[in-house]
Amino acid sequence: MAQKPLAVLAWVGIFLAVFVWSGIGPKDRATWVLEVLPAAIGFVLVAWCYFRFPLTSLAYWLILVHAVILMVGGHYTYAEVPLFNHLGDWFGWERNNYDKLGHLAQGFIPAMIAREVVLRLDVFARSGWSSFFIVCFCLALSAFYELIEWWVALLSDEAAEAFLGTQGYVWDTQSDMAWALSGAILALVLLGRVHDRQLARVAS
Repeated sequence: MAQKPLAVLAWVGIFLAVFVWSGIGPKDRATWVLEVLPAAIGFVLVAWCYFRFPLTSLAYWLILVHAVILMVGGHYTYAEVPLFNHLGDWFGWERNNYDKLGHLAQGFIPAMIAREVVLRLDVFARSGWSSFFIVCFCLALSAFYELIEWWVALLSDEAAEAFLGTQGYVWDTQSDMAWALSGAILALVLLGRVHDRQLARVAS
């Protein structure tokens, strides 16, 4: 599906604007690099795919949403995003839950990207198997990210606490993976039909 030039410019403009803002005076520079690096890699991959394997508009905008979540978290650190501090005051949370939004997105958005690749390449003959694979893929991706957090914690005591964002919650790793799993399932349930319509236009 060819993206309209204005849509492409808007996508790139929003990404770069948030990227620049995120890099100006972040709470912790090392944490910023760790959190924003996946967004920067995603930008390069999107640019590469745009000319070789164009995605649906739904996939592009979801990727942008995920990148913004990462860059906001990188700027403030996930434990200190102001909006979620205010929400915590309103709802009586004992911690800043912005990281849970990030992990929900970590399942929700990769699920749609994986769905696009799997369906367009006809990886599975039956749709049920594709959904099963996508959910398993997202859960594996979340688990691998938790391993990365562990490795960073072992290598860097300074950046570990801000990057991990556990905030003293003993079940943080398990809940992160549960949020990613929930996000993957929600994405398939809520956006499957919309995505199918866009994939049909790509095929035509």
